[in-house]
Amino acid sequence: MVTNFDFLKRNDKALFDIINDAEKLYRGEFFEQCMTQTRRFGEVVCKNVLGSRRTTEVTFDAMLATLKDCTLGSSEVAKEFVDDLYFLKKHGNDATHSITVKQDGMEALECLQRAFEVALNYCVYSCNEDRRILKLRYDTELLVTGKKPRKTLSEKYEEEAEKLVKKSSKKTSKMSKPKPQYCSVKSQSQTRETPYFWYFIGFSAIVSAVMLLFLAII
Repeated sequence: MVTNFDFLKRNDKALFDIINDAEKLYRGEFFEQCMTQTRRFGEVVCKNVLGSRRTTEVTFDAMLATLKDCTLGSSEVAKEFVDDLYFLKKHGNDATHSITVKQDGMEALECLQRAFEVALNYCVYSCNEDRRILKLRYDTELLVTGKKPRKTLSEKYEEEAEKLVKKSSKKTSKMSKPKPQYCSVKSQSQTRETPYFWYFIGFSAIVSAVMLLFLAII
């Protein structure tokens, strides 16, 4: 089954097994157990990163304190790494010692996402993994289904954007299309007005003839 943490398998199989179980627990809707498992994952990562710098530290709290001291003045990435570990510890402890079962899926999902960021940084900065994996994003669809989606999020976005462009161009071409010209047809009223024109011509001819006769007599 494909998981979000496949990149971790080739760097640290033991860590992969821990976080893989966390995803399975989430998929089964065991959210509290999932958060407890992500805490366990964070604790093992912390221990691995400290390595020889770990002396008398036994608890997760003590190891985190030492790791925080080691990263003072370091890059933002190191600070975020430690913050993510603190997050996993806190929420894992809350889930483990909670009296009531909250079944908070969103909180468990955030723990998995934080664990994902921890795993990426751990692989790159502690296991010399290719930095390109830092571009990976946590896929909730893959988490729920256990199957890699046929299309990535970027591919889905591009597909929707293309649909919108096509729809917009169709609307524009429809608006710019010239309106059909219709031949004018004389109305019935115009047809009825035609005889009056000839009456006027006849009357004008009679008046002209009378005036010419009058002038001839004079």
